[in-house]
Amino acid sequence: MSGQKLSSMHTHTTFCDGRDDVETMCRNAHTKNLFAIGFSAHAPVEKQICRQTEWHIKDEHVHDYTAEVKAAKERWSGKLNVFLGYEVDYINGKRSALDSDITALNLDFIIGSVHYLFPENGAEPFTVDGSKEEFEKGLKDGFNGDAQKLMHSYYDAMLEMIKKGGFDILGHADLLKKNCQGENYWQENIEICRQKEVAIAAKKADLVIEANTGGLNRGKIKDLYPSLSFLKIINEQNIPVIITADAHKANDIDGNYNIALNTLILADFKEHFIFYGKRNGKAIWKKEKILQI
Repeated sequence: MSGQKLSSMHTHTTFCDGRDDVETMCRNAHTKNLFAIGFSAHAPVEKQICRQTEWHIKDEHVHDYTAEVKAAKERWSGKLNVFLGYEVDYINGKRSALDSDITALNLDFIIGSVHYLFPENGAEPFTVDGSKEEFEKGLKDGFNGDAQKLMHSYYDAMLEMIKKGGFDILGHADLLKKNCQGENYWQENIEICRQKEVAIAAKKADLVIEANTGGLNRGKIKDLYPSLSFLKIINEQNIPVIITADAHKANDIDGNYNIALNTLILADFKEHFIFYGKRNGKAIWKKEKILQI
């Protein structure tokens, strides 16, 4: 990847479910010659969903997280671009990137993601990327075993999140597939139609979509989020992409970026995008030509 300008804008630390601290992440990003690192702690949700979680930042730690990332930004000035962000879960009526506690932080960037499904029948909410057991229980209890309905619920939430807005990067757009590898849960042509809807909405909203290697880094899936077929749909809509590692430990700060670049080439992308911060509230992106590996 020599000569290829890259960044790592989807990064989790010990403030949420990551294994390494802010400084260790910065140090590895600098060692790997990355242009920038973006810290994207999972935004607090416990008050909003009235349940405890093990992987979101706690409300009482938000100030320390903000202060530590800002201190790193100063400490690494001139050597590494450091950005303060959140990964915000969209949960209809409960949590979005436009909530006042999020906007008050004046973040550099926000990743919008869908993890949770709240079944209409009142069954226990669950995350689509949790354990296989959690997924199967959610499918049974929340959707009466109707996987097609579950799939529609996920993409409906994605479309609602895009319409609501307030974020810059669309996170792991087909996260749903994590627990569906090798399973024929629903008809592929129907999912493709839903993915096209998401791509069209993302284009209209002027979003950037991440090519996320997190599933590969953790050995959960064998391709990117989104998949090659979804990336081709995204490219057809001329939507910019950013390569991210969804890193939960320092060693994964640029994990499997070679696969990401090769996959984007297969999807006929000629360039990826780098985040340069915000000016007057608007994200600044610059194109980088994808170099042959």
